Amino acid sequence: MSLQLFNSFTRRVEPFAPLDPARPTMYVCGPTVYNYVHIGNARGPVVFGVLAQLLRRRYGALVYARNITDVDDKINAAAREQGVPISTITDRFAAAYRDDMAALGVDPVDIEPEATAHIPQIVAMIERLIASGHAYEAESHVLFAVASFDGYGKLSRRDADDMLAGARVDVAPYKRDAGDFVLWKPSTDDLPGWESPWGRGRPGWHIECSAMAAAHLGETIDIHAGGVDLQFPHHENEIAQSECAHGGKPFARWWLHNGMLNFGGAKMSKSLGNIEKVHDLVRAHPPEALRYALLSAHYRQPLDWSDTLVDQSIRTLDRLYGTLRDLADVEAAATIPASVEAMLDDDLNTPQVLAEIARIAGEARKAASADERSRLKSELLGAGAALGLLQQGHAQWFARGVDDSDDARIQALVDERNAAKKSRDFTRADEIRQQLAAEGVMLEDTPQGVRWRRA
Repeated sequence: MSLQLFNSFTRRVEPFAPLDPARPTMYVCGPTVYNYVHIGNARGPVVFGVLAQLLRRRYGALVYARNITDVDDKINAAAREQGVPISTITDRFAAAYRDDMAALGVDPVDIEPEATAHIPQIVAMIERLIASGHAYEAESHVLFAVASFDGYGKLSRRDADDMLAGARVDVAPYKRDAGDFVLWKPSTDDLPGWESPWGRGRPGWHIECSAMAAAHLGETIDIHAGGVDLQFPHHENEIAQSECAHGGKPFARWWLHNGMLNFGGAKMSKSLGNIEKVHDLVRAHPPEALRYALLSAHYRQPLDWSDTLVDQSIRTLDRLYGTLRDLADVEAAATIPASVEAMLDDDLNTPQVLAEIARIAGEARKAASADERSRLKSELLGAGAALGLLQQGHAQWFARGVDDSDDARIQALVDERNAAKKSRDFTRADEIRQQLAAEGVMLEDTPQGVRWRRA
């Protein structure tokens, strides 16, 4: 089975094939770095990171770009409030974003373009749009003329009234049409700005991604991905700008959109104040459990985020790492099972892969022969690797947040309990179990012997 991906543009699952099999390209919309990102912002990097690794296995190569938006009115407001240059804000939160994504097991991208480093490319694209009649200057602003592009709305499939409402556009007397959007806007002396043919100013948000994608991936890219909340107006505007600037060439061949995270019955967003910051969560919980939780629902569906979901993910990983601990004496190299590759080929069906991981672990716990134990351990490690899970080693997982020097004492008590049971001193064995339980150490009797874990 070939890789099948749901294309938001055509509204159907299609077999994926890159324009150049030696150089597949993918662009994912990255963060606006004025604060810590919330866990909903991490779903795309986690899911599309799984896709990136799948593409590399399929084609042996990939050029994967995820941008940093480092000039924006929210950044300006934060810098003004703190009395610092915007770079102080953006450098801090871009670094925090990279650290938080790394904690979640998100591999670095190939290219991480920053908007402020691409002002010449942005200006050049705007000039082409003006020259071709798709943009116009008005009162030191440059705006894209939506009416000039017959294809406007073809991604979101909204009618004109819905698009106008959804865009939350500014009503300005200098606009030819209320839906026209800003490509360049003037900057006062107290705002960051760059010289341009239209005066000192700064780019609009949408044009930044179009220019950065073209600069690094070409005029037509294979995959453009991001949250479904970006489909309109951001992605719709990217299509309009890019296709008009590049003579009608398609901007992206596949559009992939991940569903939103819901928290407390509503979409998680900074504007609603119902957010869980990744920066806090990776310090309060095992980051791998957060990654597991983000992969537990199909990427196109909404995901209800809760403490219960995180706790369930921790318990599931306890069982999986417990299985690997039982197989610690078995030699095996990770091999991704064909069944797992087929599930990922089916539009990144990560919930099905997680179910397959559980099935393999269940078989491994029952396996008796050395060959079966080795094969199943290999498959378990490989299936985990396909999702970026089960790679840290069972000792590290169970020792999370705990002083490792205490492990020897606990193991000595476990060994003493085993000896007490063999000598039929059940009173002493029960005392040790109760002592360990009071310390938060749980004992499990398995066919391979007694194992322990911290609750």
